[in-house]
Amino acid sequence: MRAAASVVTSTDLPLPGRRVGKVRDVYACRTTADCPGGERDAVLLVATDRLSAFDVVLPTAVPGKGPTLTRIAAWWFAKLEADGFLRGPLSADPVPGFGGPLRHHLISTDPAHVAGLSDAQAEALRGRVMIGLPAEVVPVECVVRGYLTGSGWSSYRQTGHVCGVALPVGLVESEKLPEPIFTPTTKAERGAHDAPVSFEQAAGSVGLGLMTTLRDASLALYAAGAAVAEARGVLLADTKFEFGLVDGTPVLVDEALTPDSSRFWPAECWRPGAEPPSFDKQFVRSWLLDEAAAGRWNKAAPGPELPPEIVQRTAERYAEAEHRLTSSASA
Repeated sequence: MRAAASVVTSTDLPLPGRRVGKVRDVYACRTTADCPGGERDAVLLVATDRLSAFDVVLPTAVPGKGPTLTRIAAWWFAKLEADGFLRGPLSADPVPGFGGPLRHHLISTDPAHVAGLSDAQAEALRGRVMIGLPAEVVPVECVVRGYLTGSGWSSYRQTGHVCGVALPVGLVESEKLPEPIFTPTTKAERGAHDAPVSFEQAAGSVGLGLMTTLRDASLALYAAGAAVAEARGVLLADTKFEFGLVDGTPVLVDEALTPDSSRFWPAECWRPGAEPPSFDKQFVRSWLLDEAAAGRWNKAAPGPELPPEIVQRTAERYAEAEHRLTSSASA
């Protein structure tokens, strides 16, 4: 494992099936007897401090980013489960026809529950891991948009549509949509770009029944998450969910409703017609766009090294998102 000053940029664990994503390193693993559910095959997801933007993994890490994302994701899984919008990973209750709340994948966040790791390796991973159900990942990213921003705003200005969804005439940037819309994308490998697709195209790829289930689950989870966030002074502009199949049944996998998978805005800064500051890597994207405009970066790998002030401000925004969403004072 390569780490410096609490920064983890890569891992090399004595576990099989290592896969390296944009932000996470993923391994197959076996849980210990004292893990919830006992010994079983599982997946270990390690949140590094790597940062990606425009589908490029940047050479500069953000200290503490991995643990922050892990804590936020674990909080959301627990919150949505407690509120009845998700079921626990080990729930045995049937879901006939995929109706009702889906399960999430998260079994544990304790690295001591992974068999085959030394005490030192487990300690180095503490705060960074999600141990989840092994699933066949559905190759579609399920994006829900509640506000008109980002690539959706660009598409709307050109065509009046977002991923094939027609929107009313006369909307302005950052405006709240009449109702949230489902705008799936392809799920690209590291180094490739996700591409928007229509619901019909996604259904043609994975099946109409499954895609309908994932659309309905995504919209329900977005509505639940948006309500929780808004009560804490945060607007959920858009987000993406990823799903997998466990014994043929859809399960929510990976992270959910974090600043890496969502666009969060401080409610007090929002107004239609302007883009509010966001609790994510906004500073990084803006700086990179300036670099590209100046001809110093072509939006392809490798990305440029980030200035220290951009890294610090990004880390502060992630920390503020965690505080606003999960602090007991706002619960």
